[in-house]
Amino acid sequence: MTNTPYGSPTFAGWRDAASSEWQAFTQHAFVQQLGDGTLPREAFLHYLVQDYVFLIHFSRAWALAVVKSESLAEMKTAAGTVDALVNHEMQLHIKICTEAGLSEEQLYTAEEDIENLAYTRYVMDAGLSGDFLDLIAALAPCVFGYGEIGPALKQSAVPSTPYQDWIDMYSGAEYQEVCHAVGAMIEGAMCARIGDTPQNSPRWNTLCERFRIATRLEIGFWDMGLRGALRAETP
Repeated sequence: MTNTPYGSPTFAGWRDAASSEWQAFTQHAFVQQLGDGTLPREAFLHYLVQDYVFLIHFSRAWALAVVKSESLAEMKTAAGTVDALVNHEMQLHIKICTEAGLSEEQLYTAEEDIENLAYTRYVMDAGLSGDFLDLIAALAPCVFGYGEIGPALKQSAVPSTPYQDWIDMYSGAEYQEVCHAVGAMIEGAMCARIGDTPQNSPRWNTLCERFRIATRLEIGFWDMGLRGALRAETP
């Protein structure tokens, strides 16, 4: 494979195996409207509240990756990702929602939408029923998808978009470094467990399917965000 985003041929292979879903995820109407500034504010705030809850579970899943790790390098990357999620990424959600009159306690206690439940529990089940690779394949679409979306919007977004803070977060060096660290970790994990040609492993198709399903659930998450605007209009 000539295209190795974030230094990970494995991710490139997983993305190719889910190419239609990946395109629907990274070029979703929600994403496009973030860039051109037409996304209704109600939709964005509904998404942020749900994403805050999602990130709580996502952080727990990455903490499970620490438990499932088989090397110090894997533990360091998984633990570093937990830190990035809890102490950095979630802070953007808190800041924007606080400005909109929503407290962090309201975010933490928000009721999960069905799409949120489906996605987070799928990821946790992948980790609890499978091994480190099963868990990482389910976690990867979120990490790398936002890593791709951020820089793409940075280049194409209109100057007046009210969602520049969000775009800056995911296009910024700090988040991109997380993506590179996860890419390197995946390559090391795959080589250690199933060899340096993982595409030839009997496990390859199963891991691709893990990635594909998680990508489908990302699409559902964007759909849920767009419905937030319709919910706000319903008396």
